[in-house]
Amino acid sequence: MSDDLPTPATPLKIGTRGSPLALWQAHEVRRSLMAAFALGEAAFEIVVIKVTGDQIQDKALRDIGGKGLFTREIEDALLDGSIDIAVHSMKDMPTRQPDGLILDCYLPRADVRDAFVSPRYASISDLPHGATVGSSSLRRRAQLALRRPDLQLVEFRGNVQTRMRKLDEGVAHATFLAMAGLTRLGMAQVARSAIAPEDMLPAVAQGAIGIERRTDDTHTAGFLSRIHHRETGERLAAERSFLATLDGSCETPIAGLAILDGPDLWLRGEILRPDGTASITGERRGPISSGPDLGKALAETLLSRAGPGFFG
Repeated sequence: MSDDLPTPATPLKIGTRGSPLALWQAHEVRRSLMAAFALGEAAFEIVVIKVTGDQIQDKALRDIGGKGLFTREIEDALLDGSIDIAVHSMKDMPTRQPDGLILDCYLPRADVRDAFVSPRYASISDLPHGATVGSSSLRRRAQLALRRPDLQLVEFRGNVQTRMRKLDEGVAHATFLAMAGLTRLGMAQVARSAIAPEDMLPAVAQGAIGIERRTDDTHTAGFLSRIHHRETGERLAAERSFLATLDGSCETPIAGLAILDGPDLWLRGEILRPDGTASITGERRGPISSGPDLGKALAETLLSRAGPGFFG
């Protein structure tokens, strides 16, 4: 492989969204590849691609097409050869990739917890009756409505910086962000508190960075195999199987988290009514190698308990 490494003349092109967090993630992938192969920055070119989800900020994701809005243009560029790999926040990724593309490389997973962010209040329990909370995540909104039905919930989209500005402008009293994203941006201090998974189960694959490539590009696959974090892959295999069986989308509030415990994997899952009036939870344990089967089985159990029409 050493004879075919990227060079300044033939750099490996890394596709990404243009938000500050997305750019951090793309640079982290570049840093990982540089370290793995003792290469300089010039051997890798970061290509910013505008995606529909970032351009439409005044509508809820579920109203304009869901998770694919953050990936479609990048995957098109990958398929037509404009880029060699694509870097994604895994919690934004659909469970199925377009024909010809594969996700089989992950960096080490970061903090999975949600962050409670507010200029005035320290935690959910400190919010006064009737306070307004902004979030674009149907999962977070449903989980919050379940715990605090007195709160007013409003749509709240945009990158981290945009959401912080909205809080400063008084659009809402509080919001939620991912601890991983805040930490990566050097903004961990923005979180008034981090919410334990036992109190609020996170989104499937939260905190994980995935790297997508063309299925037939075995050359690039060789590069990526050097930076793939196996444990993260094992955890996400269970979580994404759980999500895929539930046919998860932006219209279905779903949470899930897999943890490795020695030779075993512990998977917890939750489905909620969109209005937060009901929640069904469950868990499975088994060998790590059975992660996808555990995810499928847990999803089927929750669906059977929910019955038809649960998601509204």
